[in-house]
Amino acid sequence: MKMKLAEIAKAIDAQDINAAWDELEVTSVAFDSRNLTPGSLFVPLQGARDGHEFVAQAFQNGAKATLWAADHDIPSDDQFPRLVVKDPLAAFQRLSQYYLKKINPIVVAVTGSNGKTTTKDMVAAILATQFNVTKTFANFNNEIGVPVTLLNMEPSTEVVVVEMGMDRFDQLDLLSRLATPDYAVITMIGEAHIEFFGTRDRIADAKMEIVHGMNEDGTLIINGDEPLLTARAEDIEQQVVTFGRQLADDFYATSVQLADDQVAFSVNEWPDLTFTLPMVGEYNVNNALAAIAVGAQLQITPENMQKALQGLQMTENRAEWIQGTNGERILSDVYNSNPTAVAEVLKTIEQVQTEGKKVIVLGDMLELGTASAQLHAQLAAEIDSDQIAEVYLVGDEMQALLKQLTADGFPNKRLHHYDTNALAQLTKDLNATLRTDDIVLLKGSHGIHLETVLQGLTKG
Repeated sequence: MKMKLAEIAKAIDAQDINAAWDELEVTSVAFDSRNLTPGSLFVPLQGARDGHEFVAQAFQNGAKATLWAADHDIPSDDQFPRLVVKDPLAAFQRLSQYYLKKINPIVVAVTGSNGKTTTKDMVAAILATQFNVTKTFANFNNEIGVPVTLLNMEPSTEVVVVEMGMDRFDQLDLLSRLATPDYAVITMIGEAHIEFFGTRDRIADAKMEIVHGMNEDGTLIINGDEPLLTARAEDIEQQVVTFGRQLADDFYATSVQLADDQVAFSVNEWPDLTFTLPMVGEYNVNNALAAIAVGAQLQITPENMQKALQGLQMTENRAEWIQGTNGERILSDVYNSNPTAVAEVLKTIEQVQTEGKKVIVLGDMLELGTASAQLHAQLAAEIDSDQIAEVYLVGDEMQALLKQLTADGFPNKRLHHYDTNALAQLTKDLNATLRTDDIVLLKGSHGIHLETVLQGLTKG
């Protein structure tokens, strides 16, 4: 972005701007005073501490101007350029809407209980073969992250791919109305955040909020194998396109070939063309089908889609293979976790061939509410003692899985449990047992911080 303060002030209805500041130009926005780009507009947000406390630091680090809440007194000796608004977050969001209309790209919004970041990356890669594309950085997918994505667009952006997360009702409603999607994708309905919603039905209701801001002539792209989505899609006026594994879907896989480091498949629309993903997991076929459905809507050639998927660069910590210092292969998937995702990645691990042993490290799945113990225990059915040599469990919630595995007859000497404050010991124990050709799965919610175990297994 590149805007003068006078234009920003008008866009967000800011008050008390000093006319001497009108011609100041900002080139980015930032809400972290430590890591901003010189020339930024600083947005003081309310978190554990009030962002207004860091305005001076923001200017020391190169901020050009700041938003300022009207209910905060301005120090009498302060001369920092300020735009005074009622609510800095709301003004920040309003500015992103203004800039979105100014650039006027095609907007693709992506949400889902699992796979939204992977699908976002796939959509962006496919569309980038024929368009100038901006996509959500990392997982900036909430009320703050979506405006950041929109305001980070270059003027040449033709398509913006926006990941949208949610953990409560009305969140996707807000994000959808901010971004006004032309295309909205729902990857699937799982158990993520079931603590807040209670049932998958209610999760589906919340996910469907993504259409609330969608353009009247927009297109909703959904998993056609999920009745909770197809039933709700019948009630919207926009076009609906489906993907999945059934013949009734608009885009479905006609064959799938699994290898240790890739997945290949064909699609009904182009049966003679093979699409290859440089990643493991049959579940990623559905994510790719969603991206292909978007690409088809925007008339990307199938050959370009094929090339884009084959050369895909993924957001880190999403089911990536990493070499450990003992020669083991580590499948790292430590960003988030829920029952559906764990079941899928366990299936993947069991399909991988190796001459060594297979070891799984599972951390607590968070935000499962009163169903947590049951959902953790149910994972026992996904763990084959003939395939998995050692099971390492981390966290209080994993006690339920430990108990169920024991009850199912999984050998106790191959079961290990650690508190979340014992990750250093877990790392030490793993390093003592892992050897060349072994395979290790690391999977857990981000709050368990299994990335520290990964670092301990891979550092030289």
